[in-house]
Amino acid sequence: MAMNRIQFQPGLSLPAFLQHFGTEAQCAATLEQARWPHGFRCPRCDQADHYVLHGGTRKTFQCQTCRLQTSLIAGTVFQSTHLALTVWFLAIYLISQAKTGLSALALKRQLGVSYPTAWLIQQKLMQSMAERDARYTLSGAVHVDDAYLGGELTGGTAGRGSENKVPFVAAISLSAEGTRCTSKWRRFPALRGRPSVTGPGLT
Repeated sequence: MAMNRIQFQPGLSLPAFLQHFGTEAQCAATLEQARWPHGFRCPRCDQADHYVLHGGTRKTFQCQTCRLQTSLIAGTVFQSTHLALTVWFLAIYLISQAKTGLSALALKRQLGVSYPTAWLIQQKLMQSMAERDARYTLSGAVHVDDAYLGGELTGGTAGRGSENKVPFVAAISLSAEGTRCTSKWRRFPALRGRPSVTGPGLT
């Protein structure tokens, strides 16, 4: 049987993750690089000249032109958090690596935080992921097919007609090398024959 390239694609192991994001300084440097890859720019006046203030728990930038102070985490999913960035980065890693999803209870146990905190982290990260995915569009070679989520109820109907299955239309765009670039999923109340390739969520 041929190897499934999706299942065996290279990933980031936990030791490798901790090597790159195991300290607060590493996480802060990564966040700063992601926000300002070409150096800090003031969000108000777009000037680059600034001072760096180290008085608080987070690195803060003060624009030399308009004097606006901007925290490293301001305007991000981490805004107003009192948790270490290492906790947030680990949560991102755990949620992104979980094939079948990660519950708030499991996240609580692995992060060592309270359940309300784990639930809030999960909700913020999932919302951010959904907003980011919504900005992607399908392009290039696009494959469309129907998909079903769920299993068979005891004594229920098997196959596509099962009352315990939810129908979806799935569309995946592939690169020239055949690797997956973007996927879109749209739930349908019912599917009859071949699925439609148009509609909200499949653009």
